[in-house]
Amino acid sequence: MSAVSLLQSSFTPDWPAPANVRALQTTRLGGVSVAPYCSFNLGDHVGDAPLAVARNRQSLSSLLPSEPLWLKQVHGVVVVDAARSGCLPQADASFSARPGAVCVVMTADCLPVLLCDAAGTVVGAVHAGWRGLCDGVIEATVARMGVPPGSLMAWLGPAISQAAFEVGDEVRAAFLAKRPEAATAFVPGASGKWFADIWQLARLRLNALEVANVYGGGLCTYQDVERFYSYRRDGVTGRMGSFIWLES
Repeated sequence: MSAVSLLQSSFTPDWPAPANVRALQTTRLGGVSVAPYCSFNLGDHVGDAPLAVARNRQSLSSLLPSEPLWLKQVHGVVVVDAARSGCLPQADASFSARPGAVCVVMTADCLPVLLCDAAGTVVGAVHAGWRGLCDGVIEATVARMGVPPGSLMAWLGPAISQAAFEVGDEVRAAFLAKRPEAATAFVPGASGKWFADIWQLARLRLNALEVANVYGGGLCTYQDVERFYSYRRDGVTGRMGSFIWLES
């Protein structure tokens, strides 16, 4: 991959993380996958050519200190240690306190949440689809990180925006059953339908944990056709990666 395409393929989250905390968000640009996965697909479970996925992943090696811990994401709440887990664990979040161990989650409408503490001693990456978010994947990750939640900051990555995220009554009811204040994140749609603000739902959960420093949000995967994959928009599509690690 050329330097130009590598620059297209990723950007650095805009948040005041400590200097030894490094993070990276990929886009759909700058890779070798062909339609409908064009072009920087990192997902090896979506039907793309394995060699193309491998080449896309390999192109990130100059930006990362080690091979990331790729997860088999299942919309659950299992959290694993990126420094100690084996290959492809079934989980939807990872954390690490070991420099050089890379946490990553893949998304294409679901919300990626990156976490670190103000002292730069631990990091985490969360795949927050609505099911995992509702069931407590953020809370489970914060608990595994082992530091006071008030010392953490979070970055909310590209996800489907409220204008495009129509859900049924059952989704809203599930969130309200956990926390009534989640009602503020839904606006009415057609009969029996609601438009959900996944960034707001995540902020409510983080704030309830006393994670007050929350950044990001607002980058819509559904609307930004050029830069981002969207499962709801396209059906068959690729996946982007949200990476975080501690430098030595």
